[in-house]
Amino acid sequence: MSDYLILAGLALIMGMTLVLPFSVKRVEEDLEAFLFVMGISAVSISGLWSLGIIKEALKEPLPITLTVAAVGLLFRKVRSSLSRLVHALTRRIGVTATVFVIVAALGLGSSVLTAIVSAIILSEIISIFKFNRSYEIKLTVLACYAIGLGAALTPLGEPLSTIVVAKLKAPPHSAGFFYLLRSIGEWVIPGVLLCAALAARGARSAFSKSGGLHEDAHDSVKAVLVRAGKVYLFVMALIFLGAGLTPLADRFVAQMHTYTLFWLNSVSAILDNATLAAAEIAPVMSDRQVTFILMGLLISGGMLIPGNIPNIISSAKLGIKSKEWARTALPFGAALMAGYFILMTLLVK
Repeated sequence: MSDYLILAGLALIMGMTLVLPFSVKRVEEDLEAFLFVMGISAVSISGLWSLGIIKEALKEPLPITLTVAAVGLLFRKVRSSLSRLVHALTRRIGVTATVFVIVAALGLGSSVLTAIVSAIILSEIISIFKFNRSYEIKLTVLACYAIGLGAALTPLGEPLSTIVVAKLKAPPHSAGFFYLLRSIGEWVIPGVLLCAALAARGARSAFSKSGGLHEDAHDSVKAVLVRAGKVYLFVMALIFLGAGLTPLADRFVAQMHTYTLFWLNSVSAILDNATLAAAEIAPVMSDRQVTFILMGLLISGGMLIPGNIPNIISSAKLGIKSKEWARTALPFGAALMAGYFILMTLLVK
């Protein structure tokens, strides 16, 4: 197959991945299976099948899946205590302040707790509250934005930050444990606090006696394990998709201007941002280039469910569909990207 046909086929797969989850109900309901088919198709068109890719796709989702299962089973034991803590905090400082504190704490704490654990805690807390459905979707989306941003501050938080620090550990960057906190902390921390503030708006008036996305009840062991299985398939699908679409990145990324890369990284909404970071970040880049690339990846990762692990975990736990997520996340993400782009262009030297 010629290079042009390969690129055309991969572009078609990317387009289908962006459009079909919002236009075909069956795809929206079986998103994991759809992404798996798209991933398999991308690797096949690229001709990149190898034992290494298969091993990676089978192995890499395991830590996330086991964490989701283990923490989910743990929360069956401690859910009552967590519920009492949340309600006590709400009585003490009010529901608006409670939501702000929870989102800000999980966002900033995800750099140590990891994005996975923070997302699981978020999902459990949201299922304890009795908010109406529309507000709970908004709260989940904004909190996942906060977690996705905050997790990038240390190599512990998520794969993207681990890869970036590893790639930049040599001079001139000499990246260590606190490199990302120093280089993008001044942009990430205000973003986390903004998400927390916006998430808290309307909390007081959003209480619903009938509950929202998920009733305040214990998950069964079966439900926890099924959810973990869906996360495994989801992550495996994204690994195949990221690997299969590599020729597109190799062909176009290297020669692009930093500003173009910032906006092009909107594809992080459907692709693993760690894979994109591995393809784009190089030691020869300036700190300014690294900042633009990373912020583009981190912000756009919140736009759609496949874009970030917190999105995948929370939507699976709370039953949020692709259209529901995008209705809230896309406008906010677009506004956030535009705002960051303007401010960084003026202030990042």
